[in-house]
Amino acid sequence: MIRETLFDVIVVGGGHAGTEAAAAAARRGARVALVTADPARIGEMSCNPSIGGLGKGHLVREVDALDGLMARAADRAAIHRRMLNASKGAAVRGPRVQADRIIYRRAIHSMIAEQPGLEVIAGEVAALTLGGGGAVDGLVLADGRQLGARTVVLTTGTFLGGVMFRGEERIAGGRIGEHAATKLAHQLRDLDLPMGRLKTGTPARLDGRTIDWARLDDQPSDIEEWTMSFLGLPESERLPQLRCAITRTNDLTHQIIRDNLDRSPLYSGDIEGRGPRYCPSIEDKVVRFGDRDGHQVFLEPEGLDTHLVYPNGLSSSLPTDVQEAFLRSMVGLEQVQVVVPGYAVEYDHIDPRALDRRLGLRAMPGLFLGGQINGTTGYEEAAAQGLVAGANAAAQALDLEPLVLDRAESYIGVLVDDLCLQGITEPYRMLTARAEFRLRLRADNAATRLTPLAVDLGLASEARSVWWREREERRIQLCGTFDLSISGADMRAAGADVRDDGVRRPLAEWARFPAVTVGHLATHAPELASAGSATLVDELLQDAVYAPYVERQEAEVRALRANEAIVLPADLDFASIGGLSSEMVERLTLARPETLGAAARIRGITPAALAALLVAARSARTA
Repeated sequence: MIRETLFDVIVVGGGHAGTEAAAAAARRGARVALVTADPARIGEMSCNPSIGGLGKGHLVREVDALDGLMARAADRAAIHRRMLNASKGAAVRGPRVQADRIIYRRAIHSMIAEQPGLEVIAGEVAALTLGGGGAVDGLVLADGRQLGARTVVLTTGTFLGGVMFRGEERIAGGRIGEHAATKLAHQLRDLDLPMGRLKTGTPARLDGRTIDWARLDDQPSDIEEWTMSFLGLPESERLPQLRCAITRTNDLTHQIIRDNLDRSPLYSGDIEGRGPRYCPSIEDKVVRFGDRDGHQVFLEPEGLDTHLVYPNGLSSSLPTDVQEAFLRSMVGLEQVQVVVPGYAVEYDHIDPRALDRRLGLRAMPGLFLGGQINGTTGYEEAAAQGLVAGANAAAQALDLEPLVLDRAESYIGVLVDDLCLQGITEPYRMLTARAEFRLRLRADNAATRLTPLAVDLGLASEARSVWWREREERRIQLCGTFDLSISGADMRAAGADVRDDGVRRPLAEWARFPAVTVGHLATHAPELASAGSATLVDELLQDAVYAPYVERQEAEVRALRANEAIVLPADLDFASIGGLSSEMVERLTLARPETLGAAARIRGITPAALAALLVAARSARTA
């Protein structure tokens, strides 16, 4: 067998994780091959046609801050925008856009094609190739071609050993019309890696011309025109905004589903993998929430030039005839035609506790994993992991500094930390509640938190770096020279303890006056915006509001980072450390925490156990 071109990084899979991984590795200077069975489907939105949401919107903004692709593609394809939790504090708001599927895919294709150092190769991956010490050094395609690489990133999505279920139907594959990665799945299992099965699903696609829209509640796009990407989007490139609509399931809907549960592979025992608790199928909703008289269903158009509609909230693996029956039991859908019935898919994943914080597989040097293969669900979670895995695959190949994010600086850090230390019992979904430092991790300040790091690591393109330098100049000008005027009387009325009157203070000093309300500061927003970017002004105003709360967390952040500085030896034998229970030894051995701080976050690890680990770490250093 003849080995073809040697790459620095090979990325397997052209979904959200794969495209981010390939682009990130290439931005760091690696020569990258993106291998996918069907290049035409690179950037495909397999399930819902939306990007962002609660928790997920934070991830998208952070991927964008690190110069990823998703936010820019979402802006180009946005046909509906909605800021979730808009009435609540900025720390928990969730930007979400409805995207035109075709335009989104074209946008990703365009960015992949324009990325220097990135080559797309069509082919099905049959197996990884291993060199000395079990390290991965390339892969073999089903047609016999062999590609060599210093590192490989697997982003196989739902295709790894994938099987689709709809009623009594069973089809090998990870998405309608595409084959499963069966040979690769067999190889990974033969290598005795810690693996399991998970399940996800998708609803039917409906013909929007057969929906009675006049009977439904409209959900218009936001009037305020914000963007997912910090780079913004020219007005001339913005698409027309469509209306979504809302209907509900009802008693008849639920009865139809109950009467046919014996035909659902979820309840017949055919599907073993566990599905996402926070995005259940309609069968699960009816069974688990039997006291509910209905569930909202969001009818979301899939594009400007298609009649397809996505009924968000109706994921199902029931037979086609049952899906048609329960759909037609709902208001506005009495005559609806199903274009593509929904289905469930079960697939292989690897226990993420086998990964280090670079998303490298410890048992196989040179192999990195991103997306659903790590036990997650969702486009946004996949994109975030893909970027981390790709950036670190390039770092290992080119001897660069790794990209390692902690919980105090990003939601991506929370995601990776949770996966590597806690593992999963169901597909992992990002929630704002998972971040203990969420008051400092707002979606609007992701660029301030992460773009400097992207620039320093060579992960940011020249265009992003120029944007960042110009933005920082405006920030310095606003914070250092622009004074915000407010009378002492007004400040005292708002509860601030000041005695002077007619005071003017630099914007950066407003953290000293937390009692002054957001609304009062916001009245000066137009005045401030005239001196710089309006989005930057909004961020600075929110900084002033959140400053006292963030300051209270600083001691916790310092303690976190102090413990992260205490490194545990990679070969530490936890079973040999006195004072650890067998359960603790098992959890520590599976997770292999790299630092004392990481060990402290593993469930069931007590303060006494941490003290024993600290002694063991110090003894190892002096041995």
